[in-house]
Amino acid sequence: MKKAIQILAIALIVTLPMFLAAQPQPWDPGVGGGEGANPVGAPIGGGLLIMLSLAIGYGAKKIYNARKKVLD
Repeated sequence: MKKAIQILAIALIVTLPMFLAAQPQPWDPGVGGGEGANPVGAPIGGGLLIMLSLAIGYGAKKIYNARKKVLD
């Protein structure tokens, strides 16, 4: 019974956001949809730059530690 409850909880966590998304329907012209609506993209430039710089820093730290370990 406990396993079934866990599976149900995971299924709800995965599927519930699909139904609770607050996005307008594409065919509803009253809320920004419709035929003449311009699609708006998400700005990913700043977040991508931060993520890449953190990844480079993490890789540099791993290389530094590996070289330090080899030399000791």
